[in-house]
Amino acid sequence: MKSTLSSKGQITVPAEVREKLGLSTGTVVVFELRSNGVLLRKGNKGEHPVDRVFGTLQLGRPVDAVLDEMRGPRPRKA
Repeated sequence: MKSTLSSKGQITVPAEVREKLGLSTGTVVVFELRSNGVLLRKGNKGEHPVDRVFGTLQLGRPVDAVLDEMRGPRPRKA
């Protein structure tokens, strides 16, 4: 599949791609530059809920220690 860039920098996303990704008017898309081209992904309208609280938890010790306490110690490799 291919599309042509307009003079305004716009492209038409082929119908098959729009249907497969569930894209409709107003859907946010994300362009991710790669070494061999660009990746188009369906985005979201805002930040992820986890982004609002990421880094706010103050444990006072390593996360692994907290997880070991909750789950029990991890098996050690021989």
